[in-house]
Amino acid sequence: MPDNDDWWRDAVVYQVYPRSFADANGDGVGDLEGVRLRLGYLKRLGVDAIWLSPFYTSPMADGGYDVADYRDVDPMFGTLADFDALIGDAHELGLRVVVDLVPNHSSDRHPWFRAGLRDRYIFRDAPNDWESIFGGPAWTQVDDGQWYLHLFAPQQPDLNWENPEVRAEFRDILRFWLDRGVDGFRVDVAHGMIKAEGLPDVGPKEGRQAEMLGDERVPYFDQDGVHDIYREWRPILDSYPGGRMAVAEAWVSSPERLARYIGPDELHQAFNFEFMMADFHAKSFRTVIEKSLAEAELVGAPTTWVLSNHDKPRHVTRHGGLARARAATLLMLALPGSAYLYNGEELGLPEVLDLPDELRQDPAFRRTGESRDGCRVPLPWTAGPGCGWRDPWLPIPAEWTALSAEAQEDDPASTLNLYRAALRLRREHPALGGGTLTWLDSPRDVLAIRREPGLTVVLNTGEEPVDPGLGGRVLLASGPLPAGGAIPPDTAVWLQH
Repeated sequence: MPDNDDWWRDAVVYQVYPRSFADANGDGVGDLEGVRLRLGYLKRLGVDAIWLSPFYTSPMADGGYDVADYRDVDPMFGTLADFDALIGDAHELGLRVVVDLVPNHSSDRHPWFRAGLRDRYIFRDAPNDWESIFGGPAWTQVDDGQWYLHLFAPQQPDLNWENPEVRAEFRDILRFWLDRGVDGFRVDVAHGMIKAEGLPDVGPKEGRQAEMLGDERVPYFDQDGVHDIYREWRPILDSYPGGRMAVAEAWVSSPERLARYIGPDELHQAFNFEFMMADFHAKSFRTVIEKSLAEAELVGAPTTWVLSNHDKPRHVTRHGGLARARAATLLMLALPGSAYLYNGEELGLPEVLDLPDELRQDPAFRRTGESRDGCRVPLPWTAGPGCGWRDPWLPIPAEWTALSAEAQEDDPASTLNLYRAALRLRREHPALGGGTLTWLDSPRDVLAIRREPGLTVVLNTGEEPVDPGLGGRVLLASGPLPAGGAIPPDTAVWLQH
């Protein structure tokens, strides 16, 4: 592995949703061996690291985010030996490996919960008014009349982080995976764990409490005590060589609150979800980029950029088509900081909107009608029937054969080859990766950004072609460019000066 402790500051990290990435044993479910066999593909794509969504022992009530054993691999994904082989091969290729950590809650099949160790969870004699993020009450009653808290599905009881045994357990879990060579952790629900003293009611609120997240504080998220946990974790990460890191999934009410998660004594990064939620319009993108860079200055760490993940509709669909998705990607990869890609976006996959209800497995679907299954459909690898899968756990649309990695491999205009070209230039060009940016004057529906030395990025979100009058040689464009210098609608261009 390259000796670079700050590798995460401008890394491109590729999220692997193991169940849907690649299936090595033909049972219709992706597995760790499938990931290992595709590491060459990821190396050629040009990413610096992979992030593995949960592969731990789990009843899969919430796609693996209900963990029954934090120190083992679920048989559907393989074995610990498979994980060791995967991380060994990844490191041989110069790829780092980040794993998901799920500390807010466990599975109700975890040995602690099954043994009735209630002091390690949050039980009380009567529920309060807290709601599950997945809809409905956040409390379930057990046989003796007590209630336990689950901010997500009932099969995901919240752990009691006021109990020293819980804290000690997770410090040991960190060391277990660090000893196996992992390069970092993505901390699920990093704003959770600590609840307000006395578990006070949220109070009257129009709409669901989940709608408050990211705008208002609630007594079960973003409590000050969570920072004590990360101050316990950081010395553990720092005690291992090679720049071991942690990135927070944290939905908080202000940049100042988010800044508290990041620093030399807490976590290294936090996800920037506002960029993912921006509209495809120059003003929306610029507002989010300026705000994100200002937040990065507050914390002294580079921001992260993301367009899709396992919880949100794919950006091809969200932004209104492949041309816009490709343009947004070129914008993202030209921004200072690190970028997180979601498996399959390099193929230009859209959200699958027509999955039969009986096949959907997202627990939120059964409670609210909302489903994340459409972004979790298995990836198409081959252009033949089944796209390289035998009876996949979610059906792959027949039209995805044209989007398969095999179909795109030799097409210089394919989305796969656009990603490869962009990631190669990002790695080679001195203006990309870290650094700062300067805004250039541009028409109302156009973004123009200067990255030094010698690179200008232009994005046209309007309805008419635009000649920005900036000159320069085209290094890369998200779509075809006509002669004469005009940039078509829904197109981004990297210009060398």
